[in-house]
Amino acid sequence: MDTVSIVLAQLAPGAGVETVLYMPPAGGSARVNEMVVCNRGAVLSSFRVSISQSGAATANKDYLYYDLIIIPKDTFASDIGLTLRPNETMRVYAANGNLTFTLIGVVT
Repeated sequence: MDTVSIVLAQLAPGAGVETVLYMPPAGGSARVNEMVVCNRGAVLSSFRVSISQSGAATANKDYLYYDLIIIPKDTFASDIGLTLRPNETMRVYAANGNLTFTLIGVVT
């Protein structure tokens, strides 16, 4: 089994739209080590991150981060340290179109 971390996903979502960042490949899982969020813009922004089980729509219980503020030209990094199983979906939401999300981990 390969234990070298790789970029699992990168996304620059549109403003105000919840978007799938990552879902493990069919029949597999993924160890998520780190998430990095970069504010490329010149204004404050906020973001949300959720994980839903069994492909369900996002519910209040699914949020890891909710409207977390990120200042202009700054980067937020978080050690996630969890395994996403098949049909578990990580979604992100950006208040404006200036955020980039990067997910780093290992496909298992």
